[in-house]
Amino acid sequence: MDIKHRGVHGYLSRMTQWKSKLQIPEHSTLDDATTRARLKLGLFSYPVLQAADILVHRATHVPVGDDQRQHIEFARDVANSFNHLYGFVLPAPSAHICPSKRIMSLKDPHLKMSKSHTDPRSRILLTDSPEEIHQKIRLALTDSNPTVSYDPITRPGVSNLIEILCHIEGGGKPCGEFSLSHESLGLADLKKLVSEKVSEHLAPIQERYLEMMNSASDYLDSVAYEGGKAARVNADATMTLIKNAMGL
Repeated sequence: MDIKHRGVHGYLSRMTQWKSKLQIPEHSTLDDATTRARLKLGLFSYPVLQAADILVHRATHVPVGDDQRQHIEFARDVANSFNHLYGFVLPAPSAHICPSKRIMSLKDPHLKMSKSHTDPRSRILLTDSPEEIHQKIRLALTDSNPTVSYDPITRPGVSNLIEILCHIEGGGKPCGEFSLSHESLGLADLKKLVSEKVSEHLAPIQERYLEMMNSASDYLDSVAYEGGKAARVNADATMTLIKNAMGL
């Protein structure tokens, strides 16, 4: 659906996420006909739907990746605007950012690792076997320099591998400091170490996943049912507050 005539501008048009998804420059605007032709309403209006999901449960802290920080700011703006008009009803949510703000693609380290990327070798899945993880990291794009150093600007591929390793076993150290103890490694050794540590880190998650998937019980169905029931009760309570505040 083309959004050219939807009149949706302002805050949403300045957001960077839809531009990143379309792989266009951040300074792109809806005044450009080519941009409008590529942009669909579903992608453009995603922050609105996300804000509704957050605010209907009166969430105060939302765990998101760093690329979603701007969306949480939009949700805050919606909450504050509503509260200004009708009195305090909706808490203004804050973004809870994980220390590992974003992991980059193994095949294009300038892009965030994503399940929607066309190349399956660009990402590590929670269900990947140790062999698959080793193969993907072995083929990860680096550069022609055989040494190991942390420089996200000039060596994004190598730096991405260091960051993955740092987030697993760095103990909260800055990645630049953590990398100093690995500068004696060659690139092949670094990739081998990263693949081993990622596999070890995912092993208990995969074990639990297989346990649940192979179970004959209705555990997952019951979790989904109980979660949905609790969400509906919570959302209904919020909507009652909103309708009362608006005199509906």
